Amino acid sequence: MMQQRRGGRINSYQINSYQKVAYGVRWLPAFLWQSLSLRGAHRSKVHLIIALADHFEPAIHPRGGQARASYAEQQGRLETWCHEYPKAVSHWRDNDGFPFVHTYFYPAEQYERFLIERLAQHCHAGWGEIEVHLHHGTAAPDTEENTRNLLLDFRDALARRHSCLCYEGESDVPRYAFVHGNFALANSAGGMYCGVDSEMQVLSDTGCYADMTLPVTPGHPAQTAKINSLYECTLPLGQQAPQRKGRDLMSGIHPRVLPLIIQGPLLPDFTRFPRRIGVENGSITRSNPLTLARLRMWKRAAITIKGRPDWLFIKLHCHSMDPTQTEVVRGAPMRKFLQDLVRGADNRGEILHFVTAREMVNIIFAACDGREGNPGDYRDYSLRRRTNVVQSRSAMGSRKALND
Repeated sequence: MMQQRRGGRINSYQINSYQKVAYGVRWLPAFLWQSLSLRGAHRSKVHLIIALADHFEPAIHPRGGQARASYAEQQGRLETWCHEYPKAVSHWRDNDGFPFVHTYFYPAEQYERFLIERLAQHCHAGWGEIEVHLHHGTAAPDTEENTRNLLLDFRDALARRHSCLCYEGESDVPRYAFVHGNFALANSAGGMYCGVDSEMQVLSDTGCYADMTLPVTPGHPAQTAKINSLYECTLPLGQQAPQRKGRDLMSGIHPRVLPLIIQGPLLPDFTRFPRRIGVENGSITRSNPLTLARLRMWKRAAITIKGRPDWLFIKLHCHSMDPTQTEVVRGAPMRKFLQDLVRGADNRGEILHFVTAREMVNIIFAACDGREGNPGDYRDYSLRRRTNVVQSRSAMGSRKALND
């Protein structure tokens, strides 16, 4: 069941099979063109810059919808995560000496001070960073004013109360990355789960430097025809869904329009052919854990800065607080993948860099400015955290295993 805005209200309706097919194949022409242009061709050595956008919702309930876990259960989930995750992944390091970290996109509308405090401690110890997530427009279309106020309040709480987020230069305005909670960025799903046509302009005005919502589930109306890309919007940010058109980022040309659109991989998955043909969209789920076969597809998507083909950007996503997904994000499947990834990197001609969303964007900025060498050297290129947070993350760049 999905919803559509009509006359200022949201009404339920069913998306029919024709609509699902139409939404699901709108990106296929771009994929075919990319395939013909030999994207993902073999190179002797390639840098893989890997970030995990975790839609981190301690209140998530297996029933979905508006159901929410109790506060006590949220506390338990978070405490277990902060204790167990470092033990699960700390052994496996990238070429710069860093472990595989999450970027925790926490829902602004579900802010709980003490939960954020615990998560911030986990992040300040070097296990990731907190950024901004937002579900809105579910019961009725949201407004530009309410969206702006909610983002500002949450942004300032993260920055000033919890010492999270980052800054550019000497500015005191916090900067943040964003993921739309229902994927309907800038009202891109025809009024479902948003209602704010000007959302991208609101994000820009409130300090958002990058959106990491895309790609979405195949068949979702918010999916763009433009895929496997890093780009800046070319449509006016105040109009509905300006992310549908964009200019690919290029070496030698610094981006002018923020937030940048940072897409994860999207391409057909033939690994189970002829039984079925699936879609690879970078989502980590119980039915689709991380594997080297998926890694090969992410490399084939070849998400790069034009003119910098040896730096591949791989943005994945998950819901680690969903109790049905616990095993796949910190259990045996994740440990097996990290072991295979790290041990076989040299033989596959890969140089690994495990990064947060902010670090990925910094490396993108460096690539656009024509920087060369080790992309891992540009984790703090432009957008920087302050005080003890920087020291903690830097200290992670060693090969010894750490405990939270």
